[in-house]
Amino acid sequence: MAMDEDVLACARIVERGDPARFAAVMAAPVPVRSRLFPIYAFNVEVARAPWVTQEPMIAEMRLQWWRDVLEEIRAGGPVRRHEVAVPLAHVLSPAGAGRLDALIDARRWDIAREPFEDHEDLCGYLRATSGGLLLTAAAALGGAPEEPVLQAGFAQGVANWFLAVPELERAGRKPLVDGRPEGVRALAMEGQAALRAARRTTLPKPAHPAMLALWQTDAILAQAAADPTRVADGTLLPPPFRSRLSLSLRALTGRW
Repeated sequence: MAMDEDVLACARIVERGDPARFAAVMAAPVPVRSRLFPIYAFNVEVARAPWVTQEPMIAEMRLQWWRDVLEEIRAGGPVRRHEVAVPLAHVLSPAGAGRLDALIDARRWDIAREPFEDHEDLCGYLRATSGGLLLTAAAALGGAPEEPVLQAGFAQGVANWFLAVPELERAGRKPLVDGRPEGVRALAMEGQAALRAARRTTLPKPAHPAMLALWQTDAILAQAAADPTRVADGTLLPPPFRSRLSLSLRALTGRW
């Protein structure tokens, strides 16, 4: 699919709302960008839906709108005219629509504004959101074994969640089940273990561009494990130059 106006609109949404994934897509081969941008633009739209209003009912309606889009895609019929929905229908399989529906269901935690019940509840949220998104992206490029991609997506979810902690706490949320340094370190190490386990599987080459989205994951998890206080301080991101160099090397070598 060519980079038509809808795909370009998706790219702009990702650039504004998810700069790290935007950089990862731009480092990927040109032919796959039009398949990744609609998926990541969908994620931006869904992720921000619970936060653009203080009214839970309106937030639920926004998420339901996207669930209806996914049902249209899954049914194989006409899809409503929307700059994200239309290109998304071109790249998403019925199974992919099902995974993204589970992602939306997990995002309802953002509306409820209640703490996670326990560690497994938090991990389930991260697997459904970040893990499900990564698996959908890999599947759109030709597919990959499910479990290692979900493990990698979970690791990425932990890293991204650590980055979000300061803002979530300022919003009055309790994003971590155990926010003590030892609890943060344990979660970071769980993410590192998941990433190591994922890398034991050799993924099909077509899926590699999707895995570029993990380009910051190693560094963030390593910093959180070494100094958990950096999570609350919001000082986890590596220097931009070093970070972009890492992305370029990964794109050149295929290492993820």
